[in-house]
Amino acid sequence: MTLDDLPLRDDLRGRSPYGAPQLDVPVRLNTNENSYPVPEPVVEAIAKAVAAELRDLNRYPDRDAVALRGDLADYLGHGLTTANVWAANGSNEIQQQLFQAFAGPGRTALGFTPAYSMHPLLALGTGTTWVDGRRGDSFDLTAADAAAQVERYRPDLVLLCSPNNPTGTALDPAVLTAVLDVAPGMVVVDEAYAEFARPGTPSALTVLPGHPRLVVTRTMSKAFGFAGGRLGYLAADPAVVDAVQLVRLPYHLSSLTQAAARAALAHRAALLATVEAIKAQRDRIVAALRGRGIRVADSDANFVLFEVGGDQKAAWRALLDRGVLIRDVGLPGWLRVTAGTPEETDAFLTAIEGMS
Repeated sequence: MTLDDLPLRDDLRGRSPYGAPQLDVPVRLNTNENSYPVPEPVVEAIAKAVAAELRDLNRYPDRDAVALRGDLADYLGHGLTTANVWAANGSNEIQQQLFQAFAGPGRTALGFTPAYSMHPLLALGTGTTWVDGRRGDSFDLTAADAAAQVERYRPDLVLLCSPNNPTGTALDPAVLTAVLDVAPGMVVVDEAYAEFARPGTPSALTVLPGHPRLVVTRTMSKAFGFAGGRLGYLAADPAVVDAVQLVRLPYHLSSLTQAAARAALAHRAALLATVEAIKAQRDRIVAALRGRGIRVADSDANFVLFEVGGDQKAAWRALLDRGVLIRDVGLPGWLRVTAGTPEETDAFLTAIEGMS
């Protein structure tokens, strides 16, 4: 039997699952992971916290993850409390719950592409009509243009990313203000890479008060180096937290996940200590590529989008042949590279030079 033999939904036929190649190569810079391993003291703290849960694995976890949500609220600041925060298995599950609660059949979601490629897939999976909004030639998004598109399509859900994946560009606060002024439904700002933003880049968290239909999603996968832990979360009006609990699966966050995440948050200074080093490598990549005359998008994330001046698939393969795996995001003529360690940056830039 093959997939074609199954009574699959018609709108899923011919589709490919989301994912990036996981290849055994010397340098992997394709999934925006934090290249630095978890520090040993944090490993020990997480192991101790997880071990403490093992004897009671015959019992269900706290289905509302109250203690974890309190820790996340404390980390975010901005006067947020447990009631403002919800957590799930990665920000993907958080966003899926938002689609389930506020979108779905007969409803529309709007995103401004190129942006995070999971958003259209979440729309597909929930039966939501997806609308590809447009950006400028330099991947920019102006307040007037964004507001005009929201007014045109009247979406139930608007997706914004800051910094945006795959371009790395931060959202102009005026864009968010303009969208909030005209959006008839929910507005979600995906801030998965917020910790890597350059100084002075504001978070959408600053405008949460007074905007009950605004949701800010975050993750511990990137800056915290906790990708294997799978922990994402949102900040919003308490009513939004009540809404997503209507669609969340029972006991969706295991006791082990909650314990590990709380231990990581308790040691956040050690985990976030690599952020500045990663930002330095990002800026180094940008400067080096521009020094070679390569067009590069401004980045406030832990990755860089750059133009290859031709077939991006061939360029991706040429880099892979040199032992460096980066990401073809499906944007003609462009590739994305994660900022990692200095040694990984050395390998990437050497590979780029070897392609000349």
